Amino acid sequence: MKKFSIFIIMSIIASFSAGAALAHFGMLIPSDSMVMQNDNRTINVKLSFSHPFEGEGMELVKPNVFGVMANGEKADLLETLTKTKVMGHTAWETSYTIKRPGVYMFYMEPKPYWEPAEDCYIVHYTKTVVTAFGDDEGWDQEIGLKTEIVPLSKPYGLYTGNVFQGIVKTDGKPVPFGEVEVEHYNKKRNAQAPTDYMVTQTIKADANGVFTYSAPKAGWWGFAALNTSDKKIKGKDVEIGAVLWVKFHDWK
Repeated sequence: MKKFSIFIIMSIIASFSAGAALAHFGMLIPSDSMVMQNDNRTINVKLSFSHPFEGEGMELVKPNVFGVMANGEKADLLETLTKTKVMGHTAWETSYTIKRPGVYMFYMEPKPYWEPAEDCYIVHYTKTVVTAFGDDEGWDQEIGLKTEIVPLSKPYGLYTGNVFQGIVKTDGKPVPFGEVEVEHYNKKRNAQAPTDYMVTQTIKADANGVFTYSAPKAGWWGFAALNTSDKKIKGKDVEIGAVLWVKFHDWK
């Protein structure tokens, strides 16, 4: 009986530890974040929902909104999406041809995702930024999402170890002391965290909604600023996340 009780307790602890490490991230990953003159001008953009470090995917139904904002103008790309698989689960992708210099902000508003473990719905307003042909004006513009991270550092052209800063906003206003989860897209599954505490790193914005982070490894990093919506769905809370994906590069 004593051994059985110990087994139950250890199972609960193990289950809690594993669950605590699993942070949700909306994902918008382009095949290239800096398109140069001699590069392929058609980029692939994949939309998914997952635990990016552990490589555990979740189902992403077709989003409510998917588009791009370039040179201050928005274009609806929702009907260009086709189904694909990311981490073994339903995801979406599109091909987009860049025809002129500029900064291209891709963004997604997914349908609410019910998470029974947290007894709430999740909506991650997700974006990423691609620059093309030497023009990098407007990388700090706001798209106008319900909640979003507005970069204070260029969200591309970053070396590993560079400091990245952003300001968390909801309804266009800074969110003081907002919590921001940070996670590496461990695409090749070759990075190992020393403990579960290292899978998702958590930082807080300051009184002005500004957060700061220095990525220790090259690749794609996701920043998810989490808040609770002022509206409920079927009487349940809604976690709204402002998610921004940024790529860091090693010095060569």
